[in-house]
Amino acid sequence: MLRRKPAEDRKADIVAAVLVLADRIGPDRLTTNDIAHEVGVTQAAIFRHFPTKAELWTAVGDAIADRLEEAWQQAVNANETAETRVRALISTQLRQIEKTPALPAILHSRELNVDNATLRERFRRVLMQYQNHLVTNLEDMADAGKMAATVHPKDAAVLLTSLVQGIAIRWNLGSRSFAILPEGMRLLEIQLALFACKAGNR
Repeated sequence: MLRRKPAEDRKADIVAAVLVLADRIGPDRLTTNDIAHEVGVTQAAIFRHFPTKAELWTAVGDAIADRLEEAWQQAVNANETAETRVRALISTQLRQIEKTPALPAILHSRELNVDNATLRERFRRVLMQYQNHLVTNLEDMADAGKMAATVHPKDAAVLLTSLVQGIAIRWNLGSRSFAILPEGMRLLEIQLALFACKAGNR
């Protein structure tokens, strides 16, 4: 007789299945029946672990947020200069998207965010944390004369997050026909060079 998995292990299996299916089907179209089929359990088993779909998505959101926060912190801790930390934050985010292609669709899903206030707030906090990491290090770059006086760190952070989002959209729409990390880092270098234009006038 097969032993039943511990509840926490089964929950982790369900969350992992949601991340796979969100990429394959789309987060807004995903049903508990799809998830049950992917995990190999009954639909009732899904609801035993997550009584509502909102609770399931909240658990998925927590898993995503924890993964991102840990990766960002490692990127910051592993690099000594502001400039290398900015590069590491961008490359880390691109790697996370490559590893979990459904990530942008989940983070920016209108249906999920409108219907689930807890999930919306969790994603708002985690995205603000990423923005804050970028702003802090861009401010340090500006103080070191690595950015033009006309470039404001908060604006620069918005441009960099938009760069990541734009590449992710192009990567997905293009059937992932190019390597997202080298393409993203190539464009990042162009953006950093533009930030540095007229840096000598600071």
